[in-house]
Amino acid sequence: MSFLYLSPHIARYPASVRLAIFVVTLLGLWLPISVPIYWIWGTNNPISIITVLALYGEFVGLLWIWGRTVHQKMHPLQRHGLSRTRQNWRELIQGLMIGVVSLFCLFLVEGAIGWIRWQPMPQNLLRIILEGLLVAFGVGLAEELLFRGWLVDELRWNYRASIAVWVSSLVYASLHFTKPWVEILRTLPSFPGLLLLGLTLGWARQFHQGRLGYAIGLHAGLVWGYYIINVGNWVQYLDQVPVWVTGIDRNPLAGGMGLLFLSAIALNLRSKRQT
Repeated sequence: MSFLYLSPHIARYPASVRLAIFVVTLLGLWLPISVPIYWIWGTNNPISIITVLALYGEFVGLLWIWGRTVHQKMHPLQRHGLSRTRQNWRELIQGLMIGVVSLFCLFLVEGAIGWIRWQPMPQNLLRIILEGLLVAFGVGLAEELLFRGWLVDELRWNYRASIAVWVSSLVYASLHFTKPWVEILRTLPSFPGLLLLGLTLGWARQFHQGRLGYAIGLHAGLVWGYYIINVGNWVQYLDQVPVWVTGIDRNPLAGGMGLLFLSAIALNLRSKRQT
């Protein structure tokens, strides 16, 4: 990691240069591991999971080294919002409950309107619930530490907090479109929902004094609710309205209704901040 020799100077570089150095260093650590694995065992799903876990493990390790050497912070992960306090855990659980309840409320409204039909409860519901919680927590922790933790904090060295949240949200939404051009055009209406989700999660951290617990919980709760309903085949779409209303590719947050519910969550966050 050659940046260790330049670390006293890197902190004074523009944000774009610092981000590039970090990403290049991370890829330099990950590719020598992932390329041989893919070459020997292929790109099947278990192998992909292993390499992604390796990438994230290296990301967390590099984050710790980067924070201590470049920014001279003794506790980098705490600085990024991962403080192990009772309040942070309480906010995580609160966000989790709000996320999963909001997601189910969205489907209940669509069912009442007549856009979906509820199917019989899956027999393996308990297993789906537990699996979904594990997946949701992993996704919430990984993406929030990356986008609302490290990226926002790195941008804040050069920009105001509001600009950092907007830029990180644009990056978050844009990275969901690293796909063929035809697919980008087809799924483009989901961009506003992804952008609003990123902003809402960014505000969730900002309104909780920099702690990530609420943002992780809210993100995980939304993923958890979607996992339960989607994997359990719990609803049938009746195609009464265009997909951009109910959600492209059956993703409830990638449609007009999802935008309304995310807007309600964001407004609730802002109202709590003002009280």
